[in-house]
Amino acid sequence: MHYAIVAAGEGSRMVHEGVSLPKPLVELEGKPMIGRLIDLFASYEPESLTIIINNSMNDVRQYLESIVSSLGFPVEIILKDTSGSMESVYEVSHAFDRGKTVLSTVDSVFSRAAWDKFIRSFAANDADDGLFPGTDFIDDEKPLYVDTDADGYITAFRDEPSANDFYISGGIYGITPRCNDILASCRRLGVHSLRGYQRTLVAEGLRLKSYPFSKIVDVDHAGDIDTARAFLAESQQ
Repeated sequence: MHYAIVAAGEGSRMVHEGVSLPKPLVELEGKPMIGRLIDLFASYEPESLTIIINNSMNDVRQYLESIVSSLGFPVEIILKDTSGSMESVYEVSHAFDRGKTVLSTVDSVFSRAAWDKFIRSFAANDADDGLFPGTDFIDDEKPLYVDTDADGYITAFRDEPSANDFYISGGIYGITPRCNDILASCRRLGVHSLRGYQRTLVAEGLRLKSYPFSKIVDVDHAGDIDTARAFLAESQQ
């Protein structure tokens, strides 16, 4: 299994709200957010990890460089300023051709128990083109709603809810090389958003299954940090 983390955003909203640390270094469970995510990935013997951060994240780069030698698997750190999450995904997408890959934004916070169940399901699933976690916890300014059929296969991604929406996209994606073929097409066509990419996957007929997480917290604002910490504390009880 290969892994990729998108962490190149500036976190400008949190800075304006008084958070001095770069978002990836905000502590959750006593460890920088990005370090906690890497620990979750490392618990399932990664073949590789690719991380993208922006050029101004010197503290994040130094933190990553201080831990990579002890991880025991190949880690590639990409330093690049990007226009948004989709361009960041394009930059890490070379990892996707190697086999099954889990892609996560750095600010998607979920419990270890939910992660364990998801990664086992994805590892065992060779029938589908992707396994996309979703959550019914909606605390996002612009949630992406997920339509599914009776068997849990994704039929649409919507900006507004419909009767078939039970989940919103969680910012975590279990993808296969076939998804990368579509990604290459999206790049040529100038698709600039992750939403556009996900909609293209459905339009091209890929078998994408929704995987329910009880809760995923998207850390976009200063107040979300306390929400994430409280959620993780509750999940350990």
